[in-house]
Amino acid sequence: MINLETEICRLLNIDYPIIQAGMAGGPTTVELVVEVSNAGGLGTLGAAYMAPDALRQAIDEIQSKTQKPFGVNIFAAAVNDDFSRLAEVQQALSPFRSELEIKEMQSSYQSPDWSEEQFAICLEKGVPIISTAFGCLSAVQMEMAKEQQIKIIVMVTTVEEALQAEVSGADAVVAQGSEAGGHRSTFSLENHPAGAQIGTMALVPQIVDAIKIPVIAAGGITDGRGLVASLVLGAHAVQIGTRFVGSKESGAHVAYKQAIFNSNEESTVVTKSFSGRPARGIKNRFIKEFEQSEIDPLPFPSQNTITKDIRTAAAKAHNPEFMSLWAGQSTRSLIEEIGAAEIVEAIIEEAKAIVS
Repeated sequence: MINLETEICRLLNIDYPIIQAGMAGGPTTVELVVEVSNAGGLGTLGAAYMAPDALRQAIDEIQSKTQKPFGVNIFAAAVNDDFSRLAEVQQALSPFRSELEIKEMQSSYQSPDWSEEQFAICLEKGVPIISTAFGCLSAVQMEMAKEQQIKIIVMVTTVEEALQAEVSGADAVVAQGSEAGGHRSTFSLENHPAGAQIGTMALVPQIVDAIKIPVIAAGGITDGRGLVASLVLGAHAVQIGTRFVGSKESGAHVAYKQAIFNSNEESTVVTKSFSGRPARGIKNRFIKEFEQSEIDPLPFPSQNTITKDIRTAAAKAHNPEFMSLWAGQSTRSLIEEIGAAEIVEAIIEEAKAIVS
C-alpha cells in the first residue's frame, strides 16, 4: 500500500507530500505561501525577481503568520546580460508598445543581479528550505547552507542534472517534466536550446533509479491522481504550480487566472519570446507575432528586462494578449478560483481515496 507520509515529509517536516512551486514574478504571495504551509504542504516564495528589501519583508511576514516550514526559490545562475542586438529586437517589440500606448522607451538597460544577496538574506532570516532553478548553489554557498542545517532542493530536467545536484550536496531534486508551466529549469541551453523536453512520466523513474536522494515530481500534476501516480513512479512528493496560480491567494493578475480557466491541454507552447529562456505558457498574440517576426530574442535575462514595460502595460490594461501567461499542460479541469488550503485538502483526500 502506498504511504502518503513519505521521506520528503520527514526531511522537510511537512504533513503532506505537496510542494507549491516557487513561481517568480508575482503569483507566490505571502498569503499563498502561508496557506499552503499551514494546510500541511510546503509553501514556497518565488523570490528570483524580488529586490532584497522586499524579500526581507516577505520572509518576516511569512514567519509572523506561520510556524510551519516554508521555502524560498532563487535562480542559481549568475546574471549575464547581452544587449548587443538590442536595436534589432526593439524593432520587433515596437508594434506592441504602439498598441499599448507606451510612449517612453529606455535607451539603456541592466538586469538586476540579486541572487547572491537573496541567498545571504535566506541565511540571515533562517529560511529552512532553499530551492534553486537553472543550476546548483556554489560549493561555498552549499557549505554555508549546510552549516545552518538548511535543506536544499534543486530543480532538474535530466538525469545528468540530477546527478550533478546530488554531487553538489542537494537534499532532494525536483524532476521537472516538459508538461510543467513556466521556465524550463535546464542548467545549460547549449545542448538543449529549447530546454530539455522529457515528459514527467519518463523522467521521474529514470532519476529515481539514478540517484539516492529523494525525488519530487513536477509537470502536469494537479490532483490526487497525479500525486499517487508520482509516488508509484518512485517520487516522494509532487511540486504543483499552475493549479496554485489560480488560487484565491495567488498574486497572479485576474486576466492571467481567467486565461488559465479558459485554456486546455492544447493551449500552451514553449517559447523564449518573453524572457530569452524556454518557458511554457499560454500562446497569445505576443508569442505568435514576435515569433512571426523571425527575430531571435535576446538571451535571458536581457529579453525579460526589455519586455517588462510591455508586460506591465498589458497588466494595467487587463490585456492578456501581451502578458506572460505561464501555465502547464493540465489545465482543462482548472475552471474556478478556490483557496490554496482547499487545493491541498482536495488533493490529499483524492489520493487517500485512491490508495485505500
